[in-house]
Amino acid sequence: MQNKGLQLPIQYLKGVGPKKSILLHKLGINSISDAIYYFPNHYEDRRNKKLIYEIQPGDFVNIQGKIVQVNEIIPRSGLKILEAIISDGTGFLRAKWFNQGYLRKILKIKTEIKVFGKIQLDFRGHSFEILNPDFEIVEGDINEKKAEILPIYGLTDGLSQKQLQGIIKSALEYSKTYLDDYLPEELIKKLKLPTLSEAIFNVHFPPTDIDIGDLNERNTPYHRRIVFDELFLLQLGIILTKNYRLNEKGISISGNGKLINEFIDKLPFKLTRAQKRVIDEILNDMRKPVPMNRLLQGDVGSGKTVVALIAMLAAVESGYQAALMAPTEILAEQHFFNITSLLRGLKVNTVIHTSEYDKYTHTISSGAADIVVGTHALIQEYVRFKNLGLVIIDEQHRFGVMQRYLLKKKGINPDTLVMTATPIPRTLALTIYGDLDYSIIDELPSGRKPIITEVIAPENKKIAYKMIEEEIKNGGQVYVVYPLIEESEVLDLKNATKGYEVLQKMFPQYSIGLIHGKMPAKQRDETMKAFRKGEIKILVSTTVIEVGVDVPNASLMIITNAERFGLAQLHQLRGRVGRGMRPSKCILIPYKLTEEAKLRLNAMVNFNDGFKIAEEDLNIRGPGELFGTKQSGMPDLKSANIIRDKEILEIARQEAELILRKDPHLKSFPLLRAKLEEFWKNKIDNFTIA
Repeated sequence: MQNKGLQLPIQYLKGVGPKKSILLHKLGINSISDAIYYFPNHYEDRRNKKLIYEIQPGDFVNIQGKIVQVNEIIPRSGLKILEAIISDGTGFLRAKWFNQGYLRKILKIKTEIKVFGKIQLDFRGHSFEILNPDFEIVEGDINEKKAEILPIYGLTDGLSQKQLQGIIKSALEYSKTYLDDYLPEELIKKLKLPTLSEAIFNVHFPPTDIDIGDLNERNTPYHRRIVFDELFLLQLGIILTKNYRLNEKGISISGNGKLINEFIDKLPFKLTRAQKRVIDEILNDMRKPVPMNRLLQGDVGSGKTVVALIAMLAAVESGYQAALMAPTEILAEQHFFNITSLLRGLKVNTVIHTSEYDKYTHTISSGAADIVVGTHALIQEYVRFKNLGLVIIDEQHRFGVMQRYLLKKKGINPDTLVMTATPIPRTLALTIYGDLDYSIIDELPSGRKPIITEVIAPENKKIAYKMIEEEIKNGGQVYVVYPLIEESEVLDLKNATKGYEVLQKMFPQYSIGLIHGKMPAKQRDETMKAFRKGEIKILVSTTVIEVGVDVPNASLMIITNAERFGLAQLHQLRGRVGRGMRPSKCILIPYKLTEEAKLRLNAMVNFNDGFKIAEEDLNIRGPGELFGTKQSGMPDLKSANIIRDKEILEIARQEAELILRKDPHLKSFPLLRAKLEEFWKNKIDNFTIA
């Protein structure tokens, strides 16, 4: 088979051995294949050959000359310096190496040498020098031209750049026999792509006539071929996963609509056009005898919960149970509170399950519970459903693939609706959620006012305190949020507690509450109820209020250490105010501003639209961690960047659809099929090539 030779363990490559292989394993290089796909981070241009009389401080140069003097210098610091003075007949250059005594045996007078590095003036400002330069002893014809572009790789301690370059060169040489091109020949011609071996070799060791800027921006035909391959294999897998699902036998959920109509008639507000459109899309999916697999996305406050509840009522009306899984107890409790409030007067039994063996376990297994709201406790083995027909995952990027999979396994191919309040740009949705159908609520309920967002420097925080007082005097309520990135961060917990104590002293006339993830659920619930009723005027909180919490009278939010929050998280937090008729504000107080933090805060000030916020976040941080791609079940992208390469992504999607339309099982393309299976190995999202 094509890849047998490429899977040779790296330690058996000539010049590697057991010791170096241990270092290579740290870089993720375990085989020949890993080595040839371990691409450079950037490139150094060593074609800039200069004579010594031409050089200037700051130049990155390639100088060739004879060593005319070698000096060993030991300053008071005890640092050992080896200095070689080099002449090319036009001037002299000092090259210095620190604590590299072994070079004394290599660098000798009259040796012809090339040095590569950055020119600077010595500390006196009298002569040019180059510190710790790379070098090459010139043998044979000293006029031989060997200008080159050098690949620079990520390293680990104990492995030098030169060693890794040599290992990769050997791996490329070895791979020639085994590196078959798995893309169909007609596709390579159609898109005018280089061959795979040509692309891989030239990404590592580019031709000398190529533009260094294009190389470092990954904008060469060779880089584009590698990127296309990754995105093409990704899209093939996503489409096959979706096709597999469409061939699965599922349940058809199609009640008479009486319960849903009764619910809609009782709502104290009118559904938006966007909500109605999305409800139709979801109910149409649920009627089909194949499992629904739909993503519901919408901005903060767009009304996703009501849409999800209508889907749950459709399941209940057809004799099935519905389960909603949320990532935190407080969000599960909030969903339970909202759902039971909205369903008041209807014959629907809703329960909450957030801890082991609670009183509702039997209610769930007997089928007496129509709607079950819970956390990851729902996926525990002891939780059994009688007839689970609909699974809803809220804030789905907070769950791993296996957690979602285990909840679905509680029924027999139930319909699945995943929700996110973090809007996802189309480019990313195509990549991460390409196997899902997706619905977008792109309209906010009428009457929602934009939230004014301002940044206040810490030294001016008295302004924020004054705003708190004015807001409460005018009948509003206030959130004061402290950062808590992980619930185990005791230091941050102390910050929230300290802030609570400071505010108590500052505003003794008002009732102030404290809420955080370490509190017992009952105490947290009581505090939230008191805040909802208006009994608590200022709620000091960590990010446990990030999503789901709905207090219409809360009209001011102060976020301290705002630079420590991600942009999507800041937008989620801001969405806790502006939910009623009162004009609302969000005040951001940063303490340590990095350039990236400035970009995030500027985006918050300038944009209220969650989709625009998501695009800004994608531009600032890139796609890696943004929506939990590590947990999404997708293969890691080593070369492709879905922001930079969105045009290639679109082409890859189109070509993947075309080839699967002609050959749904890739039977005519055995090499492509084998590569696809290798690319998607160890993924559980029902990936298969039948």
